[in-house]
Amino acid sequence: MSGPARFRDGLLAALPIALGYFPIAFSFGVAATRAGLSGIEAVALSVLIYAGASQFLAIALITGGAPVLVSAATLVAMNLRHLLYGPALMRAAGEGAPARWVPVWGFGLTDEVFGAALGLLARRPKGWSERFIAGLGLVAYAAWVSGTAVGAWAGGGALEEWPVLDAALGFMLPALFLALLLSILSRVQVPVIAVAAMATVAVTLASSGTAGILAGMLAGAVAGVAGLGERRA
Repeated sequence: MSGPARFRDGLLAALPIALGYFPIAFSFGVAATRAGLSGIEAVALSVLIYAGASQFLAIALITGGAPVLVSAATLVAMNLRHLLYGPALMRAAGEGAPARWVPVWGFGLTDEVFGAALGLLARRPKGWSERFIAGLGLVAYAAWVSGTAVGAWAGGGALEEWPVLDAALGFMLPALFLALLLSILSRVQVPVIAVAAMATVAVTLASSGTAGILAGMLAGAVAGVAGLGERRA
């Protein structure tokens, strides 16, 4: 197919993301109620924050009695990479790509939605469409919120009889994102990946694993926006 992708294309492209999001969100809903949050509070976190791993961290911070400002600053720092997703995506879409509805679809620009959008542009250079990205984000968001609601309704003991499943769910989001990235990997992306890997290792050795992951994400995003791969390709 050629030309801009349609809203329906975005809905269909989001199905693999939704299949990955729902069980993880279910696990979050269970974890939130297990930690003492009400079902409404658990769903509210998914509706308002919508940040995957950061929500599990939010539970730990809230139940651990961390000050509100410290909790907010920690969550913001963990998600700073999202500030660069929009510019990187618009750069890949090319000059003149429409961006009138950024406030609508920008909220749904998660790691996996970003990866799927880049995949579209890799297959169809002229495929950028705000309708597509809106459909992509809508399905992913709906899967995350509904999964949280079902998990919260099931209650904190829902996964106690399946500890292996409970542990395995933690790997689904990284595995999903890795699969999306591998589907569009080319020699152009290698320098960006190398920059992210070096930053992760260096900061991990100097500080901690959490700081290393954050540094790697930010370094990779900056390298991508700067067009490092394009210059070396």
